[in-house]
Amino acid sequence: MTKPGSTAPPVAYVSLRILIVVNWLYGAAILGLVIFANSYPAWFMKAIDVPPGMDPKPVMIALTAIASLGLLAVPLNHLILTRLLRMVETVRRGDPFVAANAYRLQAIAWALLALQVLSIVIGSIGKAISSRGFPIHLDAGFSASGWLAVILMFVLARVFAEGTLMREDLEGTI
Repeated sequence: MTKPGSTAPPVAYVSLRILIVVNWLYGAAILGLVIFANSYPAWFMKAIDVPPGMDPKPVMIALTAIASLGLLAVPLNHLILTRLLRMVETVRRGDPFVAANAYRLQAIAWALLALQVLSIVIGSIGKAISSRGFPIHLDAGFSASGWLAVILMFVLARVFAEGTLMREDLEGTI
């Protein structure tokens, strides 16, 4: 049961609601960037400081691919945020150890796994077009902590599932 004076669930609830909106705004900004960059490629190449002698076509293709993959992250983040929001609601009700939360944690784990794969692909594309004359610095690629989070989520989902079964067994014996 949540303690009457606990502010964690309300703060988490409001924070998650804000992050859901920010996530969709992020997606809209990325989509706008892709549309703008492909509508005005010469201006875009100048804006990102592509060296004059460099062929802009591979750079545009790669950056469009990176942005498109970034767009795939938006629904994955939405899945994570909405599942967390539902879990916070169960905490607010004082009953977080339910089967639905085990399924939510498993869905979050799969979404985190997909995000890690996306990050590796995005990082690889960035490295492929990066050069000494045109360095690309992306916060993407392999992340040990990201992969640990994936494993942790799968384990936590299993713990919740087992805990729920144990609770149901206990309630059945009383």
